[in-house]
Amino acid sequence: MADYDELRTRWSDALHEARGAAEGPDPGPYAENLLARWAEPQRRYHTLAHLTAVLDHIDALAPHADAPALVRLAAWFHDAVYLPDRSENEERSARLAERALAEAGLEPSAVAEVARLVRLTVTHAPAPDDRNGQVLCDADLAVLASGPAAYAAYTKAVREEYAFVPDDAFRTGRAQILEQLLGLPRLFHTPYGAAEWEPKARANLGKELAERTGGLA
Repeated sequence: MADYDELRTRWSDALHEARGAAEGPDPGPYAENLLARWAEPQRRYHTLAHLTAVLDHIDALAPHADAPALVRLAAWFHDAVYLPDRSENEERSARLAERALAEAGLEPSAVAEVARLVRLTVTHAPAPDDRNGQVLCDADLAVLASGPAAYAAYTKAVREEYAFVPDDAFRTGRAQILEQLLGLPRLFHTPYGAAEWEPKARANLGKELAERTGGLA
């Protein structure tokens, strides 16, 4: 069960930190809009629980970011628009961030950075010097390094989000995604992520791929 009061506080703190001394409207209505989006009924994995987990991971990785408050705001927006049968969710989420954060009083450069980070979650491939991007991408993919029960719950929730896809098609598509992830030179880019999450994530992905392909991967 999501702690709505805690999430409202985390949103307000991030927005105030990002605005600095600049004045802006009450952050409350923005929080309510985002919380409602993350609680939409079509979501099974991309829920308030996922948002909370990503924010928690960003807190742990914050020393590796240049602007942790902007990374936290990007986490709030990175799946704010989410329809499983659409391919432009990240772009629409980024545009939502651009509109909302400009109205909320952020400097244009800060708005642009948040939107850039949201768009980066399409590929999860930050540049070697992109410290903000590395933190957001690592936090978003940290679920891949979960323990057996949590990883099983993650894959079950993903399947439920794509319930409209036939089993064979889903199995094939999911296997392709797993192969692409395993083919990346690295899944995690922060020092912590590389050391603590990379081995566990690769083991989970390899095991899932073998199960979905009958061990032929």
